[in-house]
Amino acid sequence: EVQLVESGGGLVQAGGSLRLSCAASGLTFADYAIGWFRQAPGKEREEVACVSSSDGMTSVADSVKGRFAISNDNAKSTVYLQMNSLKPEDTAAYYCAVSAYGDPATACPREDLASWGQGTQVTVSS
Repeated sequence: EVQLVESGGGLVQAGGSLRLSCAASGLTFADYAIGWFRQAPGKEREEVACVSSSDGMTSVADSVKGRFAISNDNAKSTVYLQMNSLKPEDTAAYYCAVSAYGDPATACPREDLASWGQGTQVTVSS
């Protein structure tokens, strides 16, 4: 089975940086989409950034564009989310997810078909 393990979350002051990691195991398909999502209490889950394994296509949400960057290391089956200039509004539980193929327009996994990690909490203080 596919397993995803996130790490790197924590408490940081506004303007600070964090780097999240998602280590994947059990992937048996060559073409997949993997991405980061976040959810704050009482709000809808939001796509943050995604990457496609097949062509390296990436996407980032407008809310984090210019501050966050996604990258992956296929050899280590690990995807990273570098978060800079963090704001209190970035506070959320962050999850990584993966699915075969995904959305060709966004490089994001299909949320309804995806495997999910357990999440890592990011809290940004004012």
